[in-house]
Amino acid sequence: MSQPDPPQQHVAVVPEEDDARRVDAFLAAQLPMYSRTRLGEAIKAGAVQVDGKTTKASYRLQAGQVVSLTLPDLPREGPAPEDIPLVVVHEDDALAVVNKPPGMVVHPSKGHGRGTLAAALQHHFDRLSQVAGATRPGIVHRLDRDTSGVIVVAKTDEAHLALSAQFAARSVEKEYLAIVCGTSDRDRDVIERPIGVHPQQREKMAIRADHATSRPAETRYEVLERFVGFSLLSVRPKTGRTHQIRVHLSSIGLPILCDRLYGGRARLQQGEVDGGGDTATLLDRQALHAHRLAITHPTSGERLEFIAPLADDVQAVVEQMRMHRTA
Repeated sequence: MSQPDPPQQHVAVVPEEDDARRVDAFLAAQLPMYSRTRLGEAIKAGAVQVDGKTTKASYRLQAGQVVSLTLPDLPREGPAPEDIPLVVVHEDDALAVVNKPPGMVVHPSKGHGRGTLAAALQHHFDRLSQVAGATRPGIVHRLDRDTSGVIVVAKTDEAHLALSAQFAARSVEKEYLAIVCGTSDRDRDVIERPIGVHPQQREKMAIRADHATSRPAETRYEVLERFVGFSLLSVRPKTGRTHQIRVHLSSIGLPILCDRLYGGRARLQQGEVDGGGDTATLLDRQALHAHRLAITHPTSGERLEFIAPLADDVQAVVEQMRMHRTA
C-alpha cells in the first residue's frame, strides 16, 4: 500500500491591498480551488498560521505578515500554460516585468479560469516563484482586470519575498495615467481619505472612517492636460488599498472615465467627444494605466525603473480629445 503524500504548504506574504482583510477571506481569494467551508475547517484545526502563530478566521491581517496553510491535498500544479502573447518589458534571473493588456485577469478565480496572466506566465517562463501558491505562480501584486500597464513578476521565492517586503514598506514607486471626467481647479493635490469596504456592495470599496476595515490611504495627482469636460492625470498612490485610485478620484468629483463601479458609465462614444452623432465605441474599460514602476532589484540592490507606454485604446481617446476638446 502506498503511503499518503506529505502535507503541502501554501505560504503568502500579505500585500498592502489586503491590509485589514479577514484571514479566511484572504485564503479564499488565494486558494479558489478550496471551498470556504474547507478553509474554515483548516483554520479551526490550527492548520493556518500568521507570523508563526495559529489564528482565528476573523483575524484581520496586516500588510507584510506571512500567512501559512498546511493541507494534505494542496494542488501541486498551477494553471495550465496558455500561449497568450505578452509584452515583456524586462527579464533577468530573478524577475520579469510585463506590460499587462486591458481585459486580462491576473490570476484564476471563480468565473475566470482561463486567459489569465498567470497562465500566460506559465507558458512564457521556465521558472516562477511559488510563494503565492500554485494558482498564482510569480504573482507579487495585482492590477484590476481592466487596468493595463506594468506589473512585476518574481521568478524565485527569494525575489518574491524581497519584492513583497518592498510593497509592504511602500518603497515601490508607482505612477498611473488616468483620463477622468471633469476638471480640477488645482494643478496638483494630495487626497488623504481612509478606505474601507462598501457598506452595501461587496465588490466595492468606499471612503469610510471609523470602521474595522478602514485604513489610511494617500494618493497624489497632477493634471497633465485639461480638455473640455475631461482631464489627463498622473496619479501616484503612496499606499496600496484595493481600488484606491478609483475610489479617491471619484470621491473628489473626478471619476475615471468608463469606470463601471465608481464612475457611473461604462462606455465612451465617438460623438461624445467630437459633438457629432457617431455611436461608435471609443472606450469600454476604465481609462487607467500603470505607467511606471520603480523597485530595488532583490539580488543586485540596484534601483530600477520600468515604463509601459500608454495603452493604445486610452492613447486614442487622448488624441481624439486633443483634436476636438482642447480647453
